[in-house]
Amino acid sequence: MNTRPDKFSKKMVATPPSGIRKFFDLIIGRDDIISLGVGEPDFPTPWVMREEAYYHLEQGHTSYTSNWGLQSLRDEIAKYEARYNLHYDSKKEILVTIGVSEAVDAVLRTILNPDDEILICEPCYVSYQPLAELCDAKLVRLDTSINGFYPTAEQIEQAITPKTKALMICSPSNPTGRMIPSSELEKIAEVIKKYQIWVLSDEVYCELVYDDKTHVSIGSFPGMKEYSIILNGFSKSFAMTGWRIGFVCAPADLMAQVHKLHQYSSICAPIMSQYAAAEGLRNGFSEVEKMRVSYQQRRNLMSKAFKDMGLPVSEPDGAFYIFPDIRSTGLTSEQFAKQLIEEYKVAVVPGNVFGAGGEGFIRCCYATDIVKIKEALRRIGALVESLKK
Repeated sequence: MNTRPDKFSKKMVATPPSGIRKFFDLIIGRDDIISLGVGEPDFPTPWVMREEAYYHLEQGHTSYTSNWGLQSLRDEIAKYEARYNLHYDSKKEILVTIGVSEAVDAVLRTILNPDDEILICEPCYVSYQPLAELCDAKLVRLDTSINGFYPTAEQIEQAITPKTKALMICSPSNPTGRMIPSSELEKIAEVIKKYQIWVLSDEVYCELVYDDKTHVSIGSFPGMKEYSIILNGFSKSFAMTGWRIGFVCAPADLMAQVHKLHQYSSICAPIMSQYAAAEGLRNGFSEVEKMRVSYQQRRNLMSKAFKDMGLPVSEPDGAFYIFPDIRSTGLTSEQFAKQLIEEYKVAVVPGNVFGAGGEGFIRCCYATDIVKIKEALRRIGALVESLKK
């Protein structure tokens, strides 16, 4: 038995497990619990995409692809991004990855040196901070709860120092569902250009926006292409979580470096997933729209229910999360989530796992059957009422 005290990486030992997974593990195999925890669509992947994958499996197309990904998929991605005024060379500026998570990891490892500073807009998706810390970068945490859960240009500029290398944003946001208004995004772009830092823009929820809003990418503003790294994928909008398919769009000189890391760590994304994703970009958007409409209906239901309980919410603009304020109950996020799952059999994620500004909130995912949502809301309401007594 290996008894060396240093047998593990100190950085890995110091890295905490995912706060989301902690609560997800509690419900595995439990059919008596309603989960509003894990951010996964309850729809199957659209049939046209599954059919395309079946066809290529039947044809025996099960090999590696180019490290960059199928050229046909990259061509479709280039056409898709052009809808948002983002223009990339499909041969040198688009890389297909194993989900957006691999894309985030690869980009951070490519751009960050030890002691570089990266601005993280919190609350945020739980992987951003640990992946940056594993690069020995210094995290500068921006609490967006003071602005209604999106960063401002003024807040960002005040945090920039000579060591600042990058800014990480996600719009629409996980966990809050808020979008950065286009007018504010334009101001942030000016700050990025002024200080010549990278901006990593996670846009995986960009097709799931509500109330006639339109997604705007920070990379679409004049002069921003050379500073922007666009991260996107198919897990959320196309209900392809298990297919593990994402992509990065960035200037060719950066992408050449990301490509090297991808070659060594992953080789390529699964070929069947790539064929399915390409078909989705060609013929799958009608199904995406059906899902989006359903999510908006569920968002409306949850938003009204939490307000009726006396739990304030910032109305989600997109994604499929809502982030109600539970501070009036007198419980911490962890206490509320633990009592809810133990006594009322509903799983949510405590807001504190998402970083600064998340304490006192819970994240509820409404990519869940509407009958289950209604019952979960009834149970949450019962907990809230019991805490008033």
